[in-house]
Amino acid sequence: MEEKLVVQDIFIYPIKSLGGIRLSEAMVEEKGLQYDRRWMLVDNSGRFVSQREHSSLALLAVKLEKTGLLVFHKSEKEKSIKIPFDSATGPEILVTIWDDRVLAKVVHPEISSWFSEILDFQVHLVIMPETSHRKVDLRYAVKGESVSFADGMPYLIIGQESLNDLNSRLEIPVPMNRFRPNIVFSGGTAFMEDSLRKIKIGDLQFQIVKPCARCVMTTVNQETAEKGKEPLKTLSSYRTINNKVYFGQNVVALQLGKIKIGDVIIPQD
Repeated sequence: MEEKLVVQDIFIYPIKSLGGIRLSEAMVEEKGLQYDRRWMLVDNSGRFVSQREHSSLALLAVKLEKTGLLVFHKSEKEKSIKIPFDSATGPEILVTIWDDRVLAKVVHPEISSWFSEILDFQVHLVIMPETSHRKVDLRYAVKGESVSFADGMPYLIIGQESLNDLNSRLEIPVPMNRFRPNIVFSGGTAFMEDSLRKIKIGDLQFQIVKPCARCVMTTVNQETAEKGKEPLKTLSSYRTINNKVYFGQNVVALQLGKIKIGDVIIPQD
């Protein structure tokens, strides 16, 4: 076992429920990593659209470019669209993520039409303006933090050893992308993140606030969009507390700045 904990991977998911992007470094902001889940697809009622109901979202990959995002279909790469950072030309509307309602700005209608055609039902792409503040649940907030369009918390951290432990119990191993973490670390023991409370990554402090409950989204193969029973079935056999299956820890940032792959993670008192 390697004693030292080191940042192995950094991921962002610019558009909620679409493909993730691995970065070598990222800016730590209050709402989450820069660009992480700042965009979201909603239906006509303004409710968020997710892989839970529409697994085909997994087939849409996202690339970060200098002036915006490039979205393309994994198996039909000629199907692609650019989303400039300044393309939020539409009105502000109220959107719903779980129990939260927050103001978002509609991105250009042509972009929404492209997504609607690909998914075969009407959706609208929205972005969270900097002026929108969706507050973290007060039971877990440290300094009244706001969060992006993520399910509830700005950051998710998982140790590679935790996935190794799970994969040792599965017939077919699964990659980390089933769990959509922001920070993956190497070193330590399986589920070591469960015992951490405050950590320093590079120069920045973070607070671990609650375990992450997992859902059927973990059963969607991110390359094919096919749904199965694993890894949730196996995970539930040894990671269930009060009828919830836990894997990974939710985190808030206590300081803003930059983290990068190779940063040492130091547990604090």
